[in-house]
Amino acid sequence: MDRDQLADFLRHRRESLQPEDVGLGRGPRRRTAGLRREEVAALCDMSVDYYSRLEQRRGPQPSEQMLSAIARGLRLSVNERDHLFRLAGHNAPVRSSRSEHVSPGMMRILDRLADTPAQVMSELGETLAQTPAARVLFGDETRYQGMIRSVGYRWFTDPEARNVYPVEDHPAHSRAFTADIRSIYALRGARSRAAAIVDALLAESPEFAALWEDHEVRNTHSLEKRLRHPEVGVMELQCQVLFDPEQGHSLLVLTAQPGTESYDKLQLLSVIGTQQISGGR
Repeated sequence: MDRDQLADFLRHRRESLQPEDVGLGRGPRRRTAGLRREEVAALCDMSVDYYSRLEQRRGPQPSEQMLSAIARGLRLSVNERDHLFRLAGHNAPVRSSRSEHVSPGMMRILDRLADTPAQVMSELGETLAQTPAARVLFGDETRYQGMIRSVGYRWFTDPEARNVYPVEDHPAHSRAFTADIRSIYALRGARSRAAAIVDALLAESPEFAALWEDHEVRNTHSLEKRLRHPEVGVMELQCQVLFDPEQGHSLLVLTAQPGTESYDKLQLLSVIGTQQISGGR
């Protein structure tokens, strides 16, 4: 671990980012070059003390998970991410056409959707980044490790994963998740991570096993979704998807038609999220 070079690199990247680059307001009294340390820490989902110690050449060696969070928070390119890992004493992640590193361009779009439920998903349904509004609606889905990171795996193994959807819609979602997993399984092959998820679900979920036998294949979800939140109730939302073909990531954005009850509920949810974030700090 090269503490000096790591600290210099982090500080340089922080100072080169402007508030507008990450969806923040500049404010009338800003004197810091680039972003403040507390702003970067928030973008990386870590404490200000932890991030500050890295810039001050102190603290423990960051884990690979922490470095991935820093790479997303600082909007690093893939080359810059690899450089960060090496400075911290780790091998750079194996590159593939389906990396989990969210591209800076996709992150810039996400930054401008802070008051809208939106999240970046991998082809396996793993949540890689979320807006604050998405965390209010779905919870922090970036915290999971292992197979449970996949929303399809959680759907069939964790009853709480279904709470966000009305009960009467569950059968349709079960079929859709099974079809999604089948599509990725067929694309990636019998030795892929998708295949490992299939094997696990066949052993753990009779519901999945029965649906798997139907061989239902489709690659699109309904753009109309009904979601439920304990504080505002059921909302009828539209889901728009932006696909990044280079990384294999999808950006899901949920909106409601203006003038409807669902629109008012979604606006209220955004206020609730802002209050929770302010209260947590």
